[in-house]
Amino acid sequence: MSLVVQKYGGSSVSDADALRRVARRVAATVREGNQVVVTVSAMGDTTDELIDLAHAVNGSPDPREMDLLLTAGERISMSLLAMAIHAEGIPAQAFTGAQAGVITSEHHGRARIIDVAPARLLTALEAGKVAIVAGFQGINPVADDVTTLGRGGSDTTAVALAAALKADVCEIYTDVDGVFTADPRIVPTARKLDRITYDEMLDLAASGAKVLMPRCVEYARRFSVPIHVRSSFSGLEGTWVRDDTGEGDTMEDPIIAGVAHDRSEAKITVIGLPDVPGTAARLFEAVAKADVNIDMIVQNVSAVQTGLTDISFTLPSTRVNDALAAIEADGAEIGYQEVVTDEQIGKVSLVGAGMRSNAGVSAKFFAALRDAGVNIEMISTSDIRISVVTRAELVEKAVRAVHTAFDLDSIQGEAVVYGGTGR
Repeated sequence: MSLVVQKYGGSSVSDADALRRVARRVAATVREGNQVVVTVSAMGDTTDELIDLAHAVNGSPDPREMDLLLTAGERISMSLLAMAIHAEGIPAQAFTGAQAGVITSEHHGRARIIDVAPARLLTALEAGKVAIVAGFQGINPVADDVTTLGRGGSDTTAVALAAALKADVCEIYTDVDGVFTADPRIVPTARKLDRITYDEMLDLAASGAKVLMPRCVEYARRFSVPIHVRSSFSGLEGTWVRDDTGEGDTMEDPIIAGVAHDRSEAKITVIGLPDVPGTAARLFEAVAKADVNIDMIVQNVSAVQTGLTDISFTLPSTRVNDALAAIEADGAEIGYQEVVTDEQIGKVSLVGAGMRSNAGVSAKFFAALRDAGVNIEMISTSDIRISVVTRAELVEKAVRAVHTAFDLDSIQGEAVVYGGTGR
């Protein structure tokens, strides 16, 4: 008997018909002789609707009350799915994140999982029941408060449960058939990958690929949890995310895994900084105090006449005001002249483990952007990734150009997107 953890996103449980379809899939998995734990997201756009409602009654809602509100969406999904599974003749029991033993840090809206104590889930499984867990949430034991995990929280919940339960696989169900070489909404000829390494998937996710979130992949890599990304709308084999030491591999992995893009970032340029040791440290220490994650950083060459330089960096566009407030608060110590923001940018990234041992990847990448008329504003690289920042309106053109340049287009027709946003 295998233990399978399944996660279903909002588009997979969007209405009664979708819930019944998921229930049939869960029931089929049980009848195959497996123990099953299911993690669910809120139905459809429920979370966005709750956020809009909260801001309609209070422009700055209290984070604690906001978490209590937002966890309602997943609780609705888990209860309805339990009812649908019962209708299939399979016993099931629903649990909130707290009841499932998901222990988190105290940060409302962006808590991190620090432990999982799945005793109640094990009891349910031993009794022959399907255990259904509300994703995206947990409990902080210090304040005894409900918390939410932020973007990708349900994916992270599923992987954390799989690790704690020592599950054989964590199946992430979405509205596409797996991980593709690009977003099939932008590149219809994108090719589905049969498998991808944790490192490649982590870089794709961090670069904007929405099918999995970085925290989920990071957790899976840390605990060696095999992830199977597949569609809840078809029975096709999906994409396996696991270590690059899979048994039976006789051929080298492809050079390039895929092209990702992200239009959710902004750029801040701090102008007129003293070009002396410690200036960058003071700047980024100020930003760090606001708990803002930085992505790409570029420092210009110092002007000889003035001894001043500029530093540009990218960050989530939702955190621009927080970063600006932090920089302004420490402005006297940092010693800058001006701060300029730009939210009309996009990032395009090429990811592939084969870059380590193949020359000419960078040349082909930049030539493709040149031929497409895409100007580059910032560049960042690792041993398996090249990322550039360009104008937001040029992102789709850049993605298609790079995808074609590296022969990633499928010859089997267009990819199927069953609905939703790929989550």
